[in-house]
Amino acid sequence: MASARQDVRAGAADESSTAAAASGAAIAERYGLEFLASIEPASLDPDLIRELPVEWARTNVILPIRIGHRPCALTSDPTQVNQCEYLSLLLGQDVQPVVSTRELILRAIEKCYFERNDTTHDLLKDMQGDDGPAVASMPDATPSGDLLEKTNDAPITQLVNMILLDAVKARASDIHVEPFEDTIKVRYRVDGVLHEHSRPPKHLQASLISRLKVMSQMDISEKRLPQDGVARVHIGEREIDVRVSTLPVAEGERIVLRLLDRQSTRLPLGELGMSKLTLGRFRRLLGGKDGIILVTGPTGSGKTTSLYAGLQELDSARRNILTIEDPIEYQLSDIGQMQVKPKIGLSFADGLRHILRQDPDVILVGETRDLETAEIAIRASLTGHLVFTTLHTNDAPSAIVRLIDMGVQPYLLAASVRAIVAQRLVRRLCKTCHHGVHPTAEDLKHLGPAAKRLEGQLVWAAGECESCREGYHGRVGIYELLTMDESLQQLIRDGVTGPDQVRNAAREMGMAMLMDDAVDKILAGATSVDEVTDVLGHVV
Repeated sequence: MASARQDVRAGAADESSTAAAASGAAIAERYGLEFLASIEPASLDPDLIRELPVEWARTNVILPIRIGHRPCALTSDPTQVNQCEYLSLLLGQDVQPVVSTRELILRAIEKCYFERNDTTHDLLKDMQGDDGPAVASMPDATPSGDLLEKTNDAPITQLVNMILLDAVKARASDIHVEPFEDTIKVRYRVDGVLHEHSRPPKHLQASLISRLKVMSQMDISEKRLPQDGVARVHIGEREIDVRVSTLPVAEGERIVLRLLDRQSTRLPLGELGMSKLTLGRFRRLLGGKDGIILVTGPTGSGKTTSLYAGLQELDSARRNILTIEDPIEYQLSDIGQMQVKPKIGLSFADGLRHILRQDPDVILVGETRDLETAEIAIRASLTGHLVFTTLHTNDAPSAIVRLIDMGVQPYLLAASVRAIVAQRLVRRLCKTCHHGVHPTAEDLKHLGPAAKRLEGQLVWAAGECESCREGYHGRVGIYELLTMDESLQQLIRDGVTGPDQVRNAAREMGMAMLMDDAVDKILAGATSVDEVTDVLGHVV
């Protein structure tokens, strides 16, 4: 049902684009100009826009591009003679107008300015000569606005904007600002790994931290206590939420920024990395009317992404779907989402109680942190609600023991839990520089029994090239799915003594463990033995 609505919207968009293209082609023919039905990435030249403000390009819907070796003015309105003359003067050479649709031009403007090669390092070079007092003046309290716009703001505001923009370009999930004795270190977390980005001079520390606090509406005078705040910045039409946390340390205040792109494309369930068998079983579970589905794994293992992908496959037109989260990472259409607010007493347990009064069919609880939340979720699942929640455990069997240790009665657990998904994220090998290797016994010794399938096999290993970081680009999930049958339910009711007892029973049922799925990914060339060892070396 959800996919049908998406197809209707896509069809309407295609019709609109076709009509716009036909109109644009007619305009180009009338003025004897070339019409571009699509804009090649190679024609977007950042050097042509170096001195051209993005605000001017957006307002006039004109972009200088390069076709072959000649500069052209991409426009939807050939009567903009003055604007084309302005571009010619700015570039110092004649520009020939070419026609395209307004939608394509605006999209090309955002892409070209986003890929502009201005960097934090260039800005820091310009700031090296600034003295401490001049740069360390009080930062302005205005929002950061659009990160693509070149403003006349204070240098420290420009620096913060550039750090944020570079992080988004690098696909970073977090930015770490770390003060040390004689420098400041800025690091980005990309695909789960921290990489150093830049080292601003020490005299910028006070103004840099103050600017970040002002953005996130923190108390800039409080330097002794940890603080949390939020900010919002834009990159064209993209909206980025920034969750900011400060921590006092010996050399000042350490700040970590979590970047959440609210309009980012969420992966469909079929593209997360689940095997066909696991995917089929999980989709059947989504069709259930009651019970609890647990997703487990450490922080940053992609649990929320998996749950969001599952919720998007549900029929939200015929079912009332509500969530309680901390934080709300992405906005989901046709789904009610509630934010946990501990400062005013709105915890997961309190929010869940109120959600149950909203006649829900499906409930997502962002995290089960305590017995109270667990008991309310179980009660909801036993009274005709399908409940999704997350738990921090290393694997699926450990989740059962964790809930019992939390205080959940075994008979309630056996009656309510339908399935447990455990997952991790491993980095994908770069397809440009990966190369084949034969894994050694030393390589395989940490991978447990599943490593036998790799003996004597040619597998892929990471290389290094300009298009990747350390031989990897992006990540893929590895999964294990424990579905509850009568034997497991009876085992839980009889009293589970430890995760090994559940794990052995699950193996007898034929469940593929995390390491089994990881070895499948290695054999398929998606990741490497070294990466799996780093992520799952302790799981056997």
